[in-house]
Amino acid sequence: MCRKAHGAPFATFTDCPSEAFEWVAGESNIRTYSSSTDLTRAFCKTCGSAVPGTVSSGERVFMPAASFDDDPMLRGGQHLFVGSKAAWHQIADDLVQHDGYPGDSQYVDLDVAERPALEPASSGIMRGSCLCGSCAFEVTAPFQAVHNCHCSRCRKARGAAHTTNGFVPAESVNWVRGRDLVEVYILPTAKAFSQAFCTNCGSGMPRTDKTDGLISVPFGSLDDEPNMGPMDHIFTDSRAPWYDPEDDLPKFEQLPT
Repeated sequence: MCRKAHGAPFATFTDCPSEAFEWVAGESNIRTYSSSTDLTRAFCKTCGSAVPGTVSSGERVFMPAASFDDDPMLRGGQHLFVGSKAAWHQIADDLVQHDGYPGDSQYVDLDVAERPALEPASSGIMRGSCLCGSCAFEVTAPFQAVHNCHCSRCRKARGAAHTTNGFVPAESVNWVRGRDLVEVYILPTAKAFSQAFCTNCGSGMPRTDKTDGLISVPFGSLDDEPNMGPMDHIFTDSRAPWYDPEDDLPKFEQLPT
């Protein structure tokens, strides 16, 4: 669910009691989607950025670490639901791993709704969809490049330590349903930054503008295994202070030439 919602290989969360949380601005601009009976996710309806959500009891607020403007001073932690980890994502650190919530977690009894496995796709087809299932697409050509992007805009947009985006020719992405539900936000102050998201659940979707002839596909949205995994980490000079990629992929402070 987190991969779908964030369009990323994983999400990093912290939480706090609801009485310790306050919206400073923009609460009326937030849209919510109940991904299970116990979990309500939230996102900005203008840009699709993941923002703090709530558990069903209303007693606690869970916050994507990437939504903080200041260093939240989070370090360490643990990996949850590694049994559902994407095959293209490598966990290279030594943090404790759990197949679900650990037994001593206050969330161990929460309802977690995982999607059933799909039937195999036709040869040469990679399917993708949003968390709520309203939007679905197919990729009909192999990815030309795949980057783990640590830029501050990607982190803020997807509420994750980094995005993993694959690039294919624009004509290689075919919408099966829901294209009319996809909103594209173009950051006015950026030379080239936009993100597409499902307006119902906030999930990252393929970018639908074709200015450079390529479409960027969030790997977290894929339902089938891609033909390749990430090639590198880019914009690492902007990486989150609480996340250090420890795998052996090449790392570039900016976009490599």
